[in-house]
Amino acid sequence: MTINLADPAALAASVQPPTRALIGGRSVESASGRTFATLDPATGRELAQVSECDATDVDRAVAAARSAFEEGPWGRMAPADRKLLLLRFASLVEAHTDELAIIETLEAGKPISDCSGIDVPDLVMTLRWHAEACDKLYDQLSPSGPGKVGMVVREPIGVVGAVLPWNYPLMMAGWKIGPILAAGNTCVLKPAEQTSMSTIRVAELAIEAGIPDGVLNVVPGFGETAGAAIGLHPDVDCVAFTGSTEVGRHFLRYSADSNLKEVLLECGGKSPVIVMADADDLDAAAAGICEGIFWNGGQNCSANSRLIVQHSVFDELMERIAERSRDWVVGDPLVPETTVGAMIEEAHLEKVLGHISDAREAGSTCAIGGNRVRQESGGWFVEPTVFTNVDPASRLAREEVFGPVLAVTTFDTPEEAIRLANDTDYGLAATIHTTDLRTAHLASRAIRAGTVAVNCYGEGDITTPFGGFKQSGFGGRDKSIAAHEQYTGLKTIWMEDRKSTRLNSSHTSI
Repeated sequence: MTINLADPAALAASVQPPTRALIGGRSVESASGRTFATLDPATGRELAQVSECDATDVDRAVAAARSAFEEGPWGRMAPADRKLLLLRFASLVEAHTDELAIIETLEAGKPISDCSGIDVPDLVMTLRWHAEACDKLYDQLSPSGPGKVGMVVREPIGVVGAVLPWNYPLMMAGWKIGPILAAGNTCVLKPAEQTSMSTIRVAELAIEAGIPDGVLNVVPGFGETAGAAIGLHPDVDCVAFTGSTEVGRHFLRYSADSNLKEVLLECGGKSPVIVMADADDLDAAAAGICEGIFWNGGQNCSANSRLIVQHSVFDELMERIAERSRDWVVGDPLVPETTVGAMIEEAHLEKVLGHISDAREAGSTCAIGGNRVRQESGGWFVEPTVFTNVDPASRLAREEVFGPVLAVTTFDTPEEAIRLANDTDYGLAATIHTTDLRTAHLASRAIRAGTVAVNCYGEGDITTPFGGFKQSGFGGRDKSIAAHEQYTGLKTIWMEDRKSTRLNSSHTSI
Protein backbone atom coordinates (compact mmCIF):
# COMPACT_ATOMS: atom_id res chain seq x y z
CA MET A 1 0.00 0.00 0.00
CA THR A 2 1.06 3.61 -0.55
CA ILE A 3 0.82 5.81 2.52
CA ASN A 4 1.36 9.49 3.11
CA LEU A 5 4.12 9.42 5.71
CA ALA A 6 3.45 13.08 6.56
CA ASP A 7 -0.05 12.35 7.91
CA PRO A 8 0.11 10.57 11.28
CA ALA A 9 -3.68 10.22 11.54
CA ALA A 10 -3.84 8.50 8.16
CA LEU A 11 -0.96 6.25 9.16
CA ALA A 12 -2.61 5.10 12.35
CA ALA A 13 -5.96 4.50 10.66
CA SER A 14 -4.64 2.78 7.54
CA VAL A 15 -3.95 -0.69 8.93
CA GLN A 16 -5.73 -3.32 10.98
CA PRO A 17 -2.93 -5.35 12.55
CA PRO A 18 -3.51 -9.09 13.06
CA THR A 19 -3.99 -10.22 16.64
CA ARG A 20 -4.45 -14.00 16.58
CA ALA A 21 -1.93 -16.82 16.75
CA LEU A 22 -0.79 -18.50 13.56
CA ILE A 23 -0.55 -22.26 13.94
CA GLY A 24 -0.30 -24.84 11.17
CA GLY A 25 -0.99 -22.22 8.52
CA ARG A 26 -4.21 -21.00 10.15
CA SER A 27 -5.10 -17.91 12.16
CA VAL A 28 -6.51 -19.13 15.47
CA GLU A 29 -7.53 -17.82 18.86
CA SER A 30 -5.72 -19.05 21.94
CA ALA A 31 -7.09 -22.32 23.27
CA SER A 32 -8.22 -20.58 26.46
CA GLY A 33 -9.81 -17.69 24.58
CA ARG A 34 -7.83 -15.25 26.70
CA THR A 35 -6.36 -12.06 25.27
CA PHE A 36 -4.08 -9.31 26.51
CA ALA A 37 -3.85 -5.63 25.69
CA THR A 38 -1.05 -4.27 23.57
CA LEU A 39 -0.45 -0.57 24.15
CA ASP A 40 0.87 2.32 22.06
CA PRO A 41 4.03 3.55 23.85
CA ALA A 42 3.59 7.01 22.34
CA THR A 43 0.14 7.54 23.87
CA GLY A 44 -0.32 4.88 26.54
CA ARG A 45 -3.58 3.88 24.89
CA GLU A 46 -4.68 0.38 23.96
CA LEU A 47 -4.09 -0.62 20.35
CA ALA A 48 -5.66 -4.06 20.34
CA GLN A 49 -6.38 -7.25 22.24
CA VAL A 50 -3.96 -10.02 21.23
CA SER A 51 -4.47 -13.76 21.70
CA GLU A 52 -2.74 -14.90 24.89
CA CYS A 53 -1.15 -18.24 24.13
CA ASP A 54 0.03 -20.66 26.80
CA ALA A 55 1.43 -24.19 27.04
CA THR A 56 -1.59 -25.70 25.27
CA ASP A 57 -1.08 -23.44 22.27
CA VAL A 58 2.66 -24.10 22.25
CA ASP A 59 1.85 -27.83 22.16
CA ARG A 60 -0.33 -27.23 19.10
CA ALA A 61 2.32 -25.11 17.39
CA VAL A 62 5.13 -27.58 18.11
CA ALA A 63 3.00 -30.46 16.84
CA ALA A 64 2.34 -28.53 13.62
CA ALA A 65 6.02 -27.73 13.25
CA ARG A 66 7.05 -31.33 13.96
CA SER A 67 4.55 -32.67 11.43
CA ALA A 68 5.75 -30.17 8.82
CA PHE A 69 9.35 -31.19 9.51
CA GLU A 70 8.87 -34.97 9.59
CA GLU A 71 6.13 -35.37 7.00
CA GLY A 72 6.07 -32.18 4.97
CA PRO A 73 8.22 -31.21 2.03
CA TRP A 74 10.23 -28.39 3.59
CA GLY A 75 13.22 -30.25 5.02
CA ARG A 76 13.40 -32.61 2.03
CA MET A 77 12.94 -29.87 -0.54
CA ALA A 78 15.85 -29.16 -2.87
CA PRO A 79 17.77 -26.17 -1.51
CA ALA A 80 17.17 -24.30 -4.77
CA ASP A 81 13.42 -24.72 -4.33
CA ARG A 82 13.55 -23.48 -0.73
CA LYS A 83 15.52 -20.52 -2.02
CA LEU A 84 12.82 -19.57 -4.52
CA LEU A 85 10.08 -19.67 -1.89
CA LEU A 86 12.13 -17.60 0.55
CA LEU A 87 12.89 -15.05 -2.17
CA ARG A 88 9.17 -14.83 -2.96
CA PHE A 89 8.54 -14.34 0.76
CA ALA A 90 11.11 -11.52 0.90
CA SER A 91 9.56 -9.76 -2.09
CA LEU A 92 6.11 -9.96 -0.52
CA VAL A 93 7.46 -8.46 2.70
CA GLU A 94 9.06 -5.67 0.67
CA ALA A 95 5.74 -4.97 -1.06
CA HIS A 96 4.18 -4.45 2.39
CA THR A 97 6.95 -2.20 3.74
CA ASP A 98 4.66 0.68 4.69
CA GLU A 99 2.11 -1.54 6.38
CA LEU A 100 4.74 -3.37 8.44
CA ALA A 101 6.52 -0.13 9.33
CA ILE A 102 3.29 1.37 10.63
CA ILE A 103 2.47 -1.66 12.75
CA GLU A 104 5.96 -1.66 14.25
CA THR A 105 5.83 2.08 14.95
CA LEU A 106 2.46 1.81 16.68
CA GLU A 107 3.33 -1.13 18.92
CA ALA A 108 7.02 -0.41 19.61
CA GLY A 109 7.02 3.40 19.72
CA LYS A 110 9.87 3.46 17.19
CA PRO A 111 10.23 6.38 14.75
CA ILE A 112 8.47 5.67 11.45
CA SER A 113 11.59 6.76 9.57
CA ASP A 114 13.57 3.98 11.29
CA CYS A 115 10.91 1.35 10.73
CA SER A 116 10.38 2.09 7.05
CA GLY A 117 13.98 3.04 6.24
CA ILE A 118 15.96 0.56 8.34
CA ASP A 119 14.01 -2.23 10.03
CA VAL A 120 11.80 -3.49 7.19
CA PRO A 121 14.58 -3.18 4.58
CA ASP A 122 16.87 -5.11 6.93
CA LEU A 123 14.24 -7.85 7.24
CA VAL A 124 13.91 -8.07 3.45
CA MET A 125 17.67 -8.08 2.89
CA THR A 126 18.23 -10.72 5.58
CA LEU A 127 15.62 -13.05 4.10
CA ARG A 128 17.14 -12.65 0.64
CA TRP A 129 20.71 -13.17 1.81
CA HIS A 130 19.93 -16.40 3.66
CA ALA A 131 17.72 -17.57 0.80
CA GLU A 132 20.61 -17.17 -1.63
CA ALA A 133 22.85 -19.19 0.68
CA CYS A 134 20.50 -22.20 0.54
CA ASP A 135 22.05 -23.78 -2.54
CA LYS A 136 25.61 -22.55 -2.08
CA LEU A 137 26.71 -24.52 0.98
CA TYR A 138 28.63 -27.76 0.48
CA ASP A 139 29.15 -30.83 2.63
CA GLN A 140 32.60 -32.43 2.95
CA LEU A 141 34.48 -35.67 2.42
CA SER A 142 37.14 -36.73 4.89
CA PRO A 143 40.63 -37.72 3.65
CA SER A 144 40.18 -41.29 4.87
CA GLY A 145 42.08 -43.26 2.25
CA PRO A 146 41.15 -45.99 -0.28
CA GLY A 147 38.13 -48.15 0.42
CA LYS A 148 36.66 -45.71 2.91
CA VAL A 149 34.28 -42.80 2.46
CA GLY A 150 33.71 -40.38 5.31
CA MET A 151 30.99 -37.86 4.55
CA VAL A 152 30.63 -34.90 6.90
CA VAL A 153 27.19 -33.41 6.34
CA ARG A 154 24.97 -30.84 7.96
CA GLU A 155 21.30 -31.61 8.41
CA PRO A 156 18.42 -29.47 9.69
CA ILE A 157 18.28 -29.58 13.47
CA GLY A 158 14.48 -29.95 13.48
CA VAL A 159 11.94 -27.78 15.30
CA VAL A 160 13.42 -24.47 16.44
CA GLY A 161 11.77 -22.23 19.02
CA ALA A 162 12.67 -18.57 18.53
CA VAL A 163 11.90 -16.07 21.29
CA LEU A 164 12.13 -12.47 20.12
CA PRO A 165 12.77 -9.12 21.84
CA TRP A 166 10.60 -6.01 21.61
CA ASN A 167 13.26 -3.48 20.60
CA TYR A 168 13.66 -4.60 16.96
CA PRO A 169 10.66 -6.85 16.30
CA LEU A 170 10.97 -7.06 12.52
CA MET A 171 14.75 -7.03 12.29
CA MET A 172 15.15 -9.76 14.91
CA ALA A 173 12.41 -11.84 13.28
CA GLY A 174 14.49 -11.78 10.11
CA TRP A 175 17.70 -12.70 11.92
CA LYS A 176 15.93 -15.83 13.24
CA ILE A 177 13.57 -16.79 10.40
CA GLY A 178 16.13 -16.40 7.61
CA PRO A 179 18.73 -19.00 8.64
CA ILE A 180 16.25 -21.26 10.47
CA LEU A 181 14.08 -21.77 7.38
CA ALA A 182 16.95 -21.65 4.88
CA ALA A 183 18.55 -24.62 6.68
CA GLY A 184 15.34 -26.65 6.27
CA ASN A 185 14.00 -26.38 9.82
CA THR A 186 10.52 -25.53 11.00
CA CYS A 187 9.92 -22.80 13.56
CA VAL A 188 7.73 -21.72 16.46
CA LEU A 189 8.14 -17.98 17.05
CA LYS A 190 7.18 -16.23 20.26
CA PRO A 191 7.29 -12.46 19.84
CA ALA A 192 7.61 -10.18 22.83
CA GLU A 193 4.15 -9.50 24.24
CA GLN A 194 4.61 -5.77 23.60
CA THR A 195 5.25 -6.27 19.87
CA SER A 196 3.33 -9.30 18.63
CA MET A 197 1.38 -7.93 15.71
CA SER A 198 4.18 -7.18 13.26
CA THR A 199 5.56 -10.71 13.71
CA ILE A 200 2.14 -12.27 13.10
CA ARG A 201 1.78 -10.21 9.93
CA VAL A 202 5.18 -11.37 8.66
CA ALA A 203 4.16 -15.01 9.21
CA GLU A 204 0.92 -14.38 7.29
CA LEU A 205 2.98 -13.12 4.38
CA ALA A 206 5.13 -16.26 4.56
CA ILE A 207 2.03 -18.41 4.07
CA GLU A 208 0.84 -16.16 1.25
CA ALA A 209 4.25 -16.62 -0.39
CA GLY A 210 3.82 -20.40 -0.39
CA ILE A 211 5.80 -21.45 2.67
CA PRO A 212 4.10 -24.76 3.62
CA ASP A 213 1.68 -24.89 6.55
CA GLY A 214 3.34 -25.55 9.89
CA VAL A 215 6.79 -24.38 8.79
CA LEU A 216 6.40 -20.99 10.49
CA ASN A 217 4.11 -20.64 13.52
CA VAL A 218 3.58 -17.67 15.84
CA VAL A 219 2.38 -17.94 19.45
CA PRO A 220 1.93 -14.52 21.10
CA GLY A 221 1.94 -14.55 24.86
CA PHE A 222 4.00 -13.96 27.97
CA GLY A 223 7.46 -15.23 28.76
CA GLU A 224 6.49 -17.06 31.95
CA THR A 225 3.83 -19.06 30.09
CA ALA A 226 4.36 -19.33 26.32
CA GLY A 227 8.10 -18.67 26.49
CA ALA A 228 8.66 -21.18 29.28
CA ALA A 229 6.55 -23.77 27.44
CA ILE A 230 8.82 -23.47 24.40
CA GLY A 231 11.94 -23.75 26.55
CA LEU A 232 10.64 -26.82 28.37
CA HIS A 233 9.02 -28.56 25.41
CA PRO A 234 10.50 -32.03 24.83
CA ASP A 235 9.86 -31.88 21.09
CA VAL A 236 11.68 -28.59 20.48
CA ASP A 237 15.23 -29.32 19.31
CA CYS A 238 16.73 -25.85 19.69
CA VAL A 239 15.80 -22.50 21.22
CA ALA A 240 17.20 -19.22 19.93
CA PHE A 241 16.66 -16.34 22.34
CA THR A 242 17.40 -12.63 22.07
CA GLY A 243 16.70 -10.55 25.16
CA SER A 244 17.93 -9.88 28.66
CA THR A 245 20.63 -11.89 30.38
CA GLU A 246 18.25 -12.58 33.25
CA VAL A 247 15.71 -14.30 30.96
CA GLY A 248 18.50 -16.03 29.03
CA ARG A 249 19.43 -17.87 32.23
CA HIS A 250 15.91 -19.29 32.37
CA PHE A 251 16.30 -20.91 28.96
CA LEU A 252 19.46 -22.69 30.09
CA ARG A 253 17.50 -24.06 33.05
CA TYR A 254 14.59 -25.05 30.81
CA SER A 255 16.97 -27.02 28.60
CA ALA A 256 18.55 -28.77 31.59
CA ASP A 257 15.11 -29.61 32.98
CA SER A 258 13.78 -31.03 29.72
CA ASN A 259 15.51 -32.61 26.72
CA LEU A 260 18.88 -30.81 26.76
CA LYS A 261 17.86 -28.89 23.65
CA GLU A 262 20.46 -26.60 22.16
CA VAL A 263 20.24 -23.03 23.44
CA LEU A 264 21.48 -19.99 21.54
CA LEU A 265 21.63 -16.79 23.59
CA GLU A 266 22.08 -13.17 22.51
CA CYS A 267 21.67 -11.18 25.68
CA GLY A 268 22.48 -7.82 27.22
CA GLY A 269 25.38 -5.45 26.89
CA LYS A 270 27.16 -2.49 28.44
CA SER A 271 29.27 -1.58 25.46
CA PRO A 272 32.20 0.85 25.74
CA VAL A 273 33.31 3.46 23.23
CA ILE A 274 36.91 4.60 23.72
CA VAL A 275 38.12 7.93 22.34
CA MET A 276 41.90 8.31 22.28
CA ALA A 277 43.54 11.74 22.24
CA ASP A 278 44.90 11.08 18.75
CA ALA A 279 41.42 10.67 17.20
CA ASP A 280 41.58 13.10 14.32
CA ASP A 281 37.84 13.73 13.78
CA LEU A 282 36.10 14.43 17.06
CA ASP A 283 33.01 15.66 15.27
CA ALA A 284 32.61 12.30 13.53
CA ALA A 285 33.33 10.55 16.82
CA ALA A 286 30.64 12.61 18.56
CA ALA A 287 28.14 11.80 15.81
CA GLY A 288 28.87 8.09 16.18
CA ILE A 289 28.66 8.25 19.97
CA CYS A 290 25.24 9.91 19.80
CA GLU A 291 24.03 7.40 17.25
CA GLY A 292 25.30 4.54 19.38
CA ILE A 293 23.38 5.61 22.50
CA PHE A 294 20.35 7.56 21.21
CA TRP A 295 19.34 5.38 18.24
CA ASN A 296 16.11 3.56 19.09
CA GLY A 297 16.03 5.52 22.33
CA GLY A 298 19.01 3.55 23.61
CA GLN A 299 16.86 0.41 23.62
CA ASN A 300 19.59 -1.53 21.88
CA CYS A 301 21.65 -4.39 23.32
CA SER A 302 24.79 -3.13 21.58
CA ALA A 303 24.29 0.53 22.48
CA ASN A 304 27.60 2.27 23.24
CA SER A 305 26.40 3.26 26.71
CA ARG A 306 29.85 3.86 28.28
CA LEU A 307 32.06 6.63 26.88
CA ILE A 308 35.69 6.29 27.98
CA VAL A 309 37.55 9.39 26.82
CA GLN A 310 41.15 10.51 27.27
CA HIS A 311 41.44 13.52 29.61
CA SER A 312 43.10 15.85 27.10
CA VAL A 313 40.17 15.76 24.64
CA PHE A 314 37.34 15.49 27.15
CA ASP A 315 36.17 19.13 27.01
CA GLU A 316 36.26 19.38 23.23
CA LEU A 317 34.51 16.06 22.73
CA MET A 318 31.77 16.95 25.20
CA GLU A 319 31.13 20.18 23.32
CA ARG A 320 30.73 18.19 20.09
CA ILE A 321 28.43 15.68 21.77
CA ALA A 322 26.25 18.47 23.15
CA GLU A 323 25.98 19.94 19.66
CA ARG A 324 25.29 16.59 17.99
CA SER A 325 22.73 15.54 20.59
CA ARG A 326 20.42 18.28 19.27
CA ASP A 327 19.98 16.19 16.11
CA TRP A 328 18.16 13.58 18.18
CA VAL A 329 14.61 14.89 18.35
CA VAL A 330 12.13 13.33 20.76
CA GLY A 331 8.66 13.34 19.27
CA ASP A 332 5.64 11.54 17.92
CA PRO A 333 6.97 8.34 16.32
CA LEU A 334 4.56 8.75 13.40
CA VAL A 335 6.18 12.06 12.38
CA PRO A 336 9.08 11.47 9.96
CA GLU A 337 11.25 14.14 11.59
CA THR A 338 11.26 12.30 14.93
CA THR A 339 14.52 10.51 15.68
CA VAL A 340 13.86 9.37 19.28
CA GLY A 341 10.60 7.60 20.00
CA ALA A 342 9.08 6.29 23.22
CA MET A 343 10.24 3.83 25.83
CA ILE A 344 8.46 0.53 25.26
CA GLU A 345 6.23 0.58 28.37
CA GLU A 346 5.63 2.47 31.59
CA ALA A 347 7.57 0.00 33.74
CA HIS A 348 10.59 0.41 31.48
CA LEU A 349 10.24 4.20 31.59
CA GLU A 350 10.36 4.04 35.38
CA LYS A 351 13.43 1.81 35.24
CA VAL A 352 15.28 4.30 33.02
CA LEU A 353 14.23 7.26 35.18
CA GLY A 354 15.39 5.30 38.23
CA HIS A 355 18.87 4.97 36.74
CA ILE A 356 18.94 8.71 36.06
CA SER A 357 17.89 9.48 39.64
CA ASP A 358 20.46 7.09 41.08
CA ALA A 359 23.21 8.63 38.94
CA ARG A 360 22.42 12.08 40.32
CA GLU A 361 22.43 10.78 43.89
CA ALA A 362 25.76 9.04 43.27
CA GLY A 363 27.35 12.39 42.42
CA SER A 364 27.55 12.15 38.63
CA THR A 365 27.01 15.36 36.67
CA CYS A 366 24.00 15.50 34.35
CA ALA A 367 25.53 17.39 31.42
CA ILE A 368 22.68 16.87 28.95
CA GLY A 369 18.98 16.08 29.40
CA GLY A 370 17.94 13.88 32.28
CA ASN A 371 14.17 14.34 32.14
CA ARG A 372 10.95 12.68 31.14
CA VAL A 373 9.33 14.67 28.32
CA ARG A 374 6.07 14.81 26.35
CA GLN A 375 4.03 13.77 29.37
CA GLU A 376 0.99 15.48 27.88
CA SER A 377 0.93 12.82 25.15
CA GLY A 378 0.30 10.06 27.66
CA GLY A 379 3.36 8.28 26.26
CA TRP A 380 6.64 7.20 27.83
CA PHE A 381 9.42 9.48 26.57
CA VAL A 382 12.90 10.26 27.94
CA GLU A 383 15.14 12.90 26.40
CA PRO A 384 18.74 12.12 25.36
CA THR A 385 20.82 12.19 28.53
CA VAL A 386 24.56 12.34 29.25
CA PHE A 387 26.24 12.00 32.64
CA THR A 388 29.89 12.92 33.25
CA ASN A 389 32.14 12.22 36.24
CA VAL A 390 30.69 8.73 36.40
CA ASP A 391 32.38 6.37 38.84
CA PRO A 392 33.27 3.15 36.95
CA ALA A 393 32.00 1.18 39.95
CA SER A 394 28.62 2.93 39.98
CA ARG A 395 25.33 1.40 38.92
CA LEU A 396 25.10 3.62 35.84
CA ALA A 397 28.48 2.40 34.63
CA ARG A 398 27.81 -1.28 35.27
CA GLU A 399 24.13 -2.03 34.66
CA GLU A 400 22.32 -2.09 31.34
CA VAL A 401 19.96 0.91 31.34
CA PHE A 402 18.43 0.21 27.91
CA GLY A 403 17.58 3.86 27.47
CA PRO A 404 19.11 7.02 25.97
CA VAL A 405 21.56 7.51 28.85
CA LEU A 406 25.33 7.81 28.33
CA ALA A 407 27.84 7.36 31.16
CA VAL A 408 31.14 9.24 30.64
CA THR A 409 34.45 8.31 32.31
CA THR A 410 37.95 9.63 31.61
CA PHE A 411 41.33 7.90 31.42
CA ASP A 412 45.03 8.76 31.10
CA THR A 413 46.70 5.83 29.33
CA PRO A 414 45.57 3.34 26.65
CA GLU A 415 46.16 0.52 29.12
CA GLU A 416 43.73 2.15 31.55
CA ALA A 417 41.16 2.54 28.76
CA ILE A 418 41.32 -1.17 27.92
CA ARG A 419 41.02 -2.09 31.57
CA LEU A 420 37.92 0.10 31.96
CA ALA A 421 36.41 -1.25 28.75
CA ASN A 422 36.78 -4.85 29.95
CA ASP A 423 35.60 -4.12 33.48
CA THR A 424 32.07 -5.35 32.81
CA ASP A 425 30.03 -8.54 33.02
CA TYR A 426 29.11 -8.11 29.37
CA GLY A 427 30.97 -8.46 26.08
CA LEU A 428 28.69 -7.74 23.16
CA ALA A 429 30.19 -4.76 21.31
CA ALA A 430 32.75 -1.98 21.61
CA THR A 431 34.11 0.97 19.65
CA ILE A 432 37.51 2.65 19.58
CA HIS A 433 38.43 5.98 17.96
CA THR A 434 42.13 6.39 17.16
CA THR A 435 44.39 7.19 14.21
CA ASP A 436 47.21 4.99 15.49
CA LEU A 437 47.07 1.74 13.55
CA ARG A 438 48.99 -0.17 16.19
CA THR A 439 46.65 1.04 18.93
CA ALA A 440 43.63 0.10 16.81
CA HIS A 441 44.89 -3.45 16.30
CA LEU A 442 46.04 -4.03 19.86
CA ALA A 443 42.88 -2.56 21.41
CA SER A 444 40.60 -4.49 19.06
CA ARG A 445 42.28 -7.71 20.13
CA ALA A 446 42.41 -6.83 23.81
CA ILE A 447 38.76 -5.79 24.21
CA ARG A 448 36.57 -8.76 25.10
CA ALA A 449 33.58 -8.15 22.84
CA GLY A 450 31.95 -10.00 19.98
CA THR A 451 32.14 -6.98 17.67
CA VAL A 452 34.72 -4.19 17.88
CA ALA A 453 34.26 -1.19 15.58
CA VAL A 454 37.12 1.17 14.77
CA ASN A 455 36.43 4.87 14.12
CA CYS A 456 32.71 4.26 13.64
CA TYR A 457 29.66 2.93 15.39
CA GLY A 458 28.75 -0.31 13.67
CA GLU A 459 27.74 -3.93 14.06
CA GLY A 460 29.11 -5.08 10.70
CA ASP A 461 26.67 -6.23 8.04
CA ILE A 462 24.78 -9.40 7.12
CA THR A 463 28.05 -11.12 6.17
CA THR A 464 29.58 -10.74 9.67
CA PRO A 465 28.57 -12.77 12.76
CA PHE A 466 26.86 -10.94 15.62
CA GLY A 467 26.96 -12.11 19.22
CA GLY A 468 28.93 -11.68 22.39
CA PHE A 469 31.19 -12.97 25.13
CA LYS A 470 30.63 -13.38 28.87
CA GLN A 471 27.06 -12.60 29.98
CA SER A 472 26.14 -11.18 26.59
CA GLY A 473 25.45 -14.72 25.42
CA PHE A 474 26.90 -17.76 23.71
CA GLY A 475 26.02 -20.86 21.74
CA GLY A 476 26.02 -19.31 18.30
CA ARG A 477 25.85 -16.12 16.28
CA ASP A 478 23.19 -14.22 14.41
CA LYS A 479 23.88 -13.15 10.82
CA SER A 480 26.41 -14.57 8.34
CA ILE A 481 26.95 -18.20 7.35
CA ALA A 482 27.64 -18.91 11.03
CA ALA A 483 23.90 -18.56 11.63
CA HIS A 484 23.23 -21.47 9.26
CA GLU A 485 25.67 -23.69 11.12
CA GLN A 486 23.95 -23.21 14.48
CA TYR A 487 20.61 -24.41 13.08
CA THR A 488 22.05 -27.62 11.69
CA GLY A 489 23.41 -30.83 13.17
CA LEU A 490 26.83 -32.12 12.13
CA LYS A 491 26.69 -35.77 11.04
CA THR A 492 29.37 -38.21 9.95
CA ILE A 493 28.36 -40.90 7.45
CA TRP A 494 31.01 -43.61 7.31
CA MET A 495 31.23 -46.19 4.52
CA GLU A 496 33.89 -48.85 4.31
CA ASP A 497 34.58 -51.55 1.74
CA ARG A 498 36.26 -54.13 3.99
CA LYS A 499 37.28 -56.35 1.08
CA SER A 500 38.95 -53.41 -0.65
CA THR A 501 40.62 -52.40 2.61
CA ARG A 502 42.11 -55.88 3.13
CA LEU A 503 43.25 -55.99 -0.49
CA ASN A 504 44.99 -52.63 -0.24
CA SER A 505 46.59 -53.58 3.06
CA SER A 506 47.97 -56.89 1.75
CA HIS A 507 49.72 -55.18 -1.15
CA THR A 508 51.20 -52.34 0.78
CA SER A 509 54.99 -52.32 0.78
CA ILE A 510 57.79 -49.87 1.28
